[in-house]
Amino acid sequence: MAQYTRISGSVALITLQNPPVNALSAVVRHGIVDTVKRALKDSKVNAVVICGQNGRFCGGADIREFAGPMSGPPLVPMIHAIEAAQKPVVAAIEGIALGGGLELALGCHYRIAHSKARLGLPEVTLGLLPAAGGSQRLPRLIGVPAALDLITTGRHVSAAEALKLGIVDQVTEQNARDLAVEFALSVSGKPLGDRRLSTRPCPPLPDADEFFEGAMARVRQHARGAIAPVACVQAVRAAASLPYDRGMERERELMATLFNSGQARALQYCFFAQRVVGKWSLPSGARWDNSKARLVCKAAVIGQGTMGRAITVALAQAGVSVVAVETQEKQLMEAKQAVTTMLERASKRKGVTPPLDLLRFTADLREVDGAELVIEAVFEDLALKEQVFHQLSAVCRPGTLLCTNTSGLDVDRLAGCTRSPELVVGMHFFAPAHVMTLLEVVCGPRSSPEAVATAILLGRRMGKVSVAVGNCPGFVGNRMLKPYLEQANFLLEEGATPEQVDQVLEEFGLAMGPFKMSDLSGLDVGWRVRKEDGLTGPGVDPSQPMRVRRGHRYCPLPDLVCEQGRLGQKTGRGWYQYEGPGGREARPDPWLHSFLEEYRTRHGLTARRVDQDEILERCLYALINEGFRILEDGIAAGPEDVDAIYVHGYGWPRHQGGPMFYAGMVGLGRVLEKLEHHYRALPDVPYLQPSTLLRRLVETGSPPMQKWREVIQNPRSQL
Repeated sequence: MAQYTRISGSVALITLQNPPVNALSAVVRHGIVDTVKRALKDSKVNAVVICGQNGRFCGGADIREFAGPMSGPPLVPMIHAIEAAQKPVVAAIEGIALGGGLELALGCHYRIAHSKARLGLPEVTLGLLPAAGGSQRLPRLIGVPAALDLITTGRHVSAAEALKLGIVDQVTEQNARDLAVEFALSVSGKPLGDRRLSTRPCPPLPDADEFFEGAMARVRQHARGAIAPVACVQAVRAAASLPYDRGMERERELMATLFNSGQARALQYCFFAQRVVGKWSLPSGARWDNSKARLVCKAAVIGQGTMGRAITVALAQAGVSVVAVETQEKQLMEAKQAVTTMLERASKRKGVTPPLDLLRFTADLREVDGAELVIEAVFEDLALKEQVFHQLSAVCRPGTLLCTNTSGLDVDRLAGCTRSPELVVGMHFFAPAHVMTLLEVVCGPRSSPEAVATAILLGRRMGKVSVAVGNCPGFVGNRMLKPYLEQANFLLEEGATPEQVDQVLEEFGLAMGPFKMSDLSGLDVGWRVRKEDGLTGPGVDPSQPMRVRRGHRYCPLPDLVCEQGRLGQKTGRGWYQYEGPGGREARPDPWLHSFLEEYRTRHGLTARRVDQDEILERCLYALINEGFRILEDGIAAGPEDVDAIYVHGYGWPRHQGGPMFYAGMVGLGRVLEKLEHHYRALPDVPYLQPSTLLRRLVETGSPPMQKWREVIQNPRSQL
């Protein structure tokens, strides 16, 4: 609803009321239309101020309404009526003005913002464009380049940046509503012609065609197949080249194309999935948030390598006091310098003081004594981690939560090294930990709900999407990654090249293909794991065939590449070659191509043409099939958890929704059929055999994803 009050004698104050963010639901739109009409008819009212309840202006459309037929007054005519008003209308922006909320403010004649407000048009992140005039008014207000940046990225800007760009007229440290009322009285009676943005032309743009061609090329490259950013460029181009009315027609046409697209459904699913996993619902119906989480004020990080440093930064940025422990003196000094630099750089971007006073660096493990939570981030070696947990159990106070940053080791085995195994959980961060938004919180069989809830909430304080997962090798993300990478390797044996496989998967939308990703993370990481697992190295039975391990197909290519000293970007050579020290551009390597040919010849393999569909099906469907097995085993609470992990941690394209959502979009029957086909062709690859859960879902008519939990009904949940 919208509340109407007359204050200061002649100002109509319209307050949007729809907690928590005053979204523009049908009821709110009705309220705005009615109260604006009332204010314009009231002869005692000379000006109007629109504000939001509880310190928030407006968070935009209520996207829950997208699922059904829209009711209530349309947004576009409502905003046009505000702009056409003969009395000045001032938007008092506190908290947020996002999406339709900012479009509403752009329809007002003036905009006053509180210094802590944030503004933006994030529709592109939902697979849409700002279709209530945002793509037409904003370029007319601040110019095409700045508007194009905000609209195609969906980024939020601070009030200070909004003032600099010209989006708002004034910024205040005081109550924005009070200043807006005062401002409205001062402009009452003044002409409003040039304050109506729809009547303004866009600021001139030299070489407009060249500008938009370049902008489109950049956006296509960054979008990786997403159509909404491309449509945003087309809409802004219409603003720059067409009269306002025709630009609005083009905006409407483009929005109609996007609104019912599969990509929009996928992106909106991602939006809600992130909130579902935040509720921590489990297959059993239990919820971790029924347990009271501890507030962590002081933490410790053990190990100050690359990951430990980034975790230290993330904790300090969240306002947590951190004891950073590194027993190697040289590495301790390097870590102190690196962490300080990262915090100073980040604080400079945000315009705040770096929280250096929260840090203490030490080589003495005993100094973690006062920490309420400790995160172990040493080298990924089980024996080393067990040693650290034995030491922590001895030096930490009773009740201290002990967390491990392992990417796939047995959390319960580490818990067994302590006096209180119920206080041990996994906190699997993703590199770089101060940037990546995913945190897998690993629940061991003895982990207490309180410990899990505390780790999850601490992750949220650090800005992470915290997902509770069960304890198994690789947890969720890396367990699914294993068959995906193996299929990519098998394709090399059969005739593909690294660049061919990477190109197909990057065109699908993945941030990085499997071979570029391996080069980036270091080929020696997986090599070390395979050695420890006895799949390669001295522990392998010399009597068994090189391409078979434990009765199943095995590809030794990554091991052989590592044996050549080619470990990826760190050595300048891996699956690709990288020019110069610190080179990052992956270039096809003729040596690698010759190496593959020799390998095939040596093993009697005949290279064949591998097409795009086979690459996608074998890599993606193997990964998806493992996702179904994970749900079957109760390692993840639901498909949304799996998808959140892959979108936020593994570069899965948001416009494809996530692996499980994508399976539903493709059709579960088709996924099943293709897996059966590839398993018949490759019977020595067991993970291609379709999972029992996938078969059951297809047998029950391939229900929509929200019904999958009813089919899973897993009594074996690991959570």
